[in-house]
Amino acid sequence: MPELVYPPVIATAKTLFRVLDLRLTVDGDHHVPRTGGAVLASNHVSYLDFIFCGYGAHASRRLVRFMAKHDVFAHKVSGPLMRGMKHIPVNRAAGVGSYNTAVDALRRGEVVGVFPEATISRSFTVKELKSGAARMAQSAEVPLVPVALWGTQRLWTKGRPKTLTRRHTPITILLGEPMDPAAYPDANTMTAELKTRLTALVDRAQQEYPDKPAGPDDSWWQPAHLGGTAPTLQEAAELDRRPRRSTAS
Repeated sequence: MPELVYPPVIATAKTLFRVLDLRLTVDGDHHVPRTGGAVLASNHVSYLDFIFCGYGAHASRRLVRFMAKHDVFAHKVSGPLMRGMKHIPVNRAAGVGSYNTAVDALRRGEVVGVFPEATISRSFTVKELKSGAARMAQSAEVPLVPVALWGTQRLWTKGRPKTLTRRHTPITILLGEPMDPAAYPDANTMTAELKTRLTALVDRAQQEYPDKPAGPDDSWWQPAHLGGTAPTLQEAAELDRRPRRSTAS
């Protein structure tokens, strides 16, 4: 079936990258296989991460089918786009169905994108990971590619106002070596190794990032262990336990 929605969406995104003069750094994109199924497992610091994670597969000419909350598919604007791009809705009340849909897509040779932290990390460090990405890779017998994103939080993240027109923002996309699911005895062991690799990639992205906070008022996007004012993992967990607001925050 021809791709009628995804290519124009990609073209629009690339145009916006140019208009905003985003300073994109992509490294390791050759790790995305040009054919066959694969899982891309990314850290999660921004509501826009799926755009940049997907861009990491662009050089391999692959279209990534992301797993996303069912609510996004119900929206009158985003819903038709998500369905047209063949992304995979996740209904947490019926998670087995979403999981099976993703595994079927992998077995058909699709690339599936997953955020194993499940929600945005307010600390901008890697949280505990869910095992779903590893379980899918093992069930479908496809490689799992770790992806680290950095800088995307400066455009739009949890608890901060949107700055979608911010210009000249550096965005880093690092893709690690594929993980062979056959090398791990179970999904928990593979997930632990994924966290180790993902943390190392995020650390590298942070250390090599060309911008530094302009001052105390601009240090919110920097993690606490690097001198920023982002909450620690423990503080972020407490924030996540608070009652949710009606709007994204």
